Amino acid sequence: MAELPVRQGSFGHAAHLLSTSTGASAQGAATATAEELSVWPASTGEPRPGDLTVGGVALSEVAGRYGTPVYVLDEGEVRRRCRTYRDAFPEAEIHYAAKAFLCRAMAHWVEEEGLGLDVCSAGELELAVAAGFPPERIVLHGNVKTPHDLKQALAYGVGRIVIDSPSEIARIAAAVGPDGTQKVMVRVVPGISAGGHEKIRTGTEDQKFGLSISDGYAQHAIARILDQPQLELTGLHCHLGSQITEVEPYLAAVYRMVDLMASLYEQHGVVLEELDLGGGHGIPYRPGERAMDLTRLARTVRAELTEACAEAGLTVPRLIIEPGRAIAGPAGVALYRVVSVKHTGGRAFVAVDGGMSDNPRPALYGVRYAPRLVGRRGSATPAPVTVVGRHCESGDVVAADVRLPDDVRAGDLIAVPVAGAYHLSMASGYNLVGRPPVAAVRDGRARLLVRRETMEDIRSRDVGL
Repeated sequence: MAELPVRQGSFGHAAHLLSTSTGASAQGAATATAEELSVWPASTGEPRPGDLTVGGVALSEVAGRYGTPVYVLDEGEVRRRCRTYRDAFPEAEIHYAAKAFLCRAMAHWVEEEGLGLDVCSAGELELAVAAGFPPERIVLHGNVKTPHDLKQALAYGVGRIVIDSPSEIARIAAAVGPDGTQKVMVRVVPGISAGGHEKIRTGTEDQKFGLSISDGYAQHAIARILDQPQLELTGLHCHLGSQITEVEPYLAAVYRMVDLMASLYEQHGVVLEELDLGGGHGIPYRPGERAMDLTRLARTVRAELTEACAEAGLTVPRLIIEPGRAIAGPAGVALYRVVSVKHTGGRAFVAVDGGMSDNPRPALYGVRYAPRLVGRRGSATPAPVTVVGRHCESGDVVAADVRLPDDVRAGDLIAVPVAGAYHLSMASGYNLVGRPPVAAVRDGRARLLVRRETMEDIRSRDVGL
């Protein structure tokens, strides 16, 4: 395996994700090429020109059954990606980052595949536990943990709480009580810049997460924790950012974290058993974009950690990895219905029945997608268009400057791949349109995981007049 994943799809060969061609000229063709589908779930097929299936289910059938917009989640793809991480890091703990996407079924799949869970709120924690997820395999982190978050974490008995602020030390110790103990980690800022966009870089000094090594706040917090008998410090935690496709930032983080571990051993005689390097592994959203080489990451991180610990005279800690987007993202497809096609100002706008309320990421981070006409055989002549949403914002753009068949029209179905992470989890109530449902597909069957948010749901929350 060279990357995550090397797809073995319905075309009988692996589609290489590091292709240098974007495939733009063929984007609007009637039949999809293997390169075009390289960012789609591995189960994607095209039994008839233009009629794509995922998990053996026609996307047009899903849209007809559940309406649009709708998210389609390939259960098999989720499970395959969980196994890919387990195979790449057999000696490590893999915790799925629930913030990417969480529902009861997702928690169940992750638990069955042997992964732990990383949550950052009482809501995510309670949903996971309600699905039967073992709380001892759950880690709670976040830069702001409310009293309710901590109360629920202790009540359920989560495996670890990641301390992100000095104020949490006394708060957790007091909540645990004189006769209890709670395993904790400390989130450290390693001072490393990495990530696909400045808003998703979390390893530098100038952001809200963690405690800095350079100014001594991390060391001071650790000393305080060691003085609290109710708190058992198991290790250090760091997270560099998101959409990282290079291995080198993780290697730099290993050395800085091991250096801190060595310093703590010299000062306090403490040997920390765990090192959490977070997640943030990049995935391609369009054909030709780079992905994290997971095999190389695992091999080099393992080697660097072993070497750094040997130089410092430390026992090699157990590694913890927290992928989220890399598991959920490529397993999802968003389906929209075209409402209108408009030509104005020398540009063509294809307007769909969703937008920034179900996917704010283009507006927040400038992410770009590769949408495709599905459900019918379109013209073989591609035309440049911008796919826009229904909301009253000029920034409500689903996909800017893409190529679709020049006969796209109202009523057509548009599919956006790589929609499994940070879509529903970041969806809003803007314009009161209601959040879309989630349908799982597997072995030729579709089933509803999360129902559509209705106007009755919205009205029931509005209790004042």
